[in-house]
Amino acid sequence: MGMVTDSAMVVSAHPLATAVGVSILQKGGNAVDAAVAVHWALAVVAPWAGNVGGGGLMVVRSANGTVHTLDFREIAPAAAWQDMFLDGEGRPVGRLSLLGHRAVGVPGSVAGLFAAHDSLGELPMSLLIQPAIDLAEHGFSLTALEAKELNSKLANIRAASTRPSIYTSRSFWEAGDSLRSPELARTLARIRDEGAAGFYHGLTAELIVAEMQRGGGLITLKDLAGYRPIWRSPIVGTYRDLEVITMAPPSSGGIVLIQALKALEGMNVRSTGWQKAATIHRMVEAERRAFADRAELLGDPDFVPIPAERLVSAAYMAQRMADFDATKATPSVQVHAGDPLAESEHTTHFSIVDEDGNAVSCTTTLNGSYGSGVVVGEAGFVLNNEMDDFTIATNTPNRFGLVGSAANAIAPGKRMLSSMAPTVVTRGGELFMVLGSPGGATIPTSVLQTLVNVVDHGMSAKQAVSAPRFHHQWKPDTIRVEQNAITPDDSLTLVRMGHSFKVRAPIGRVDAILVLPDGRLEAGSDPRGDDAAAGY
Repeated sequence: MGMVTDSAMVVSAHPLATAVGVSILQKGGNAVDAAVAVHWALAVVAPWAGNVGGGGLMVVRSANGTVHTLDFREIAPAAAWQDMFLDGEGRPVGRLSLLGHRAVGVPGSVAGLFAAHDSLGELPMSLLIQPAIDLAEHGFSLTALEAKELNSKLANIRAASTRPSIYTSRSFWEAGDSLRSPELARTLARIRDEGAAGFYHGLTAELIVAEMQRGGGLITLKDLAGYRPIWRSPIVGTYRDLEVITMAPPSSGGIVLIQALKALEGMNVRSTGWQKAATIHRMVEAERRAFADRAELLGDPDFVPIPAERLVSAAYMAQRMADFDATKATPSVQVHAGDPLAESEHTTHFSIVDEDGNAVSCTTTLNGSYGSGVVVGEAGFVLNNEMDDFTIATNTPNRFGLVGSAANAIAPGKRMLSSMAPTVVTRGGELFMVLGSPGGATIPTSVLQTLVNVVDHGMSAKQAVSAPRFHHQWKPDTIRVEQNAITPDDSLTLVRMGHSFKVRAPIGRVDAILVLPDGRLEAGSDPRGDDAAAGY
């Protein structure tokens, strides 16, 4: 079993950020205050994904049952155009959508944090951002994992940035090295003193635009001044006796998650067994169909009509699974979208429950690890490479092998499709679970497995997030598996059914909170990262 606390819990990707969240709860802040403070802290201590130069999605469920979902996803600059990453022959140009200034979408995080705080927070913002300012000012020690990640991205940062930064101040980082960022501390202090305007206007905005001009990027002062986060309606589905509350488009994660759950509902997963061939076969076939829908139908709902309610309905999924064969795999070439893909593994998620029972599930990202590699000169923060989450060219896979359609084509002011799936689960109107994960395309499947592990296989939160995972995303037509996720016998059975396998690096880093029958909270912090839980 994971750590258990009586009344409040924070689970995030970094022990220092978790500690900041708990301290805010202890000062009388609510779950949203803690979430805002954790996000600011992650921008300092987890710079590979925590950010002020990226965006994210937040699901808030108040203790009284009211749900709010906030989309602070980045948007394409006004000067963006559909074929901006293609050459004259219509082929993608090098790493243009991944590395450097063209890859950057207009950042949404700062506006998102102010929107959440202004509507739902209680403590002053200056109190919530100060711990992050202190961490940037005084520095913190890199973990072994963080040093390794930073070293692996140094070449990108050097290639993409036009000015030196704290990250490139060494040629090699080691565990225990202190990362101090006075430039980032000053950027955060401007936000503390001037509010969101301290980022989208004034000196910080000018520094961002100067960086864009030096590197041939597209973002202007007007783009920054015009950014707005959007409160959206959640996607809500049921699984057995649970209500699953998650993020609507422009995230695909919630729809993919609920579609897969609906497809599993007709099977007694507990009796077919955990990680057994029959169970995996059904889950893979569900994922295959959900990701086919994602590729064809999903995009920014402000630009394309999305039949969201229909997509997550039991009737629709029954129709999608009508050709399911319990004895053999359906080749992906035979699976098309139903009638009514795209991003980095280096996202970060945190889950929070406060003592009043308010819950926040928040996923935030720069897309790739250290985003575009562009550190804003004299401002100390990394910019996203979120433009790669658009369909660069129809039916050309992005770096995660996800393909997409015109629904997710680049257009000025449009939000790019995401797989993020911050999720809150209730049972009988009471909070049951708060969870989410990083991992690009593997996000909804990681959340799916964690939930099924708890609900159908009776695991504790810790067992559920630690259990080995697998993933299928329609194309390429292979089951990606973690080492030793499936026994040789079950693997052989699945191969005979027509499935193929590819072993890959760890999948996702789920941060979950489970409400135990006695009302106490159990943390599931993923051993795949530096993730840490704390509470009281």
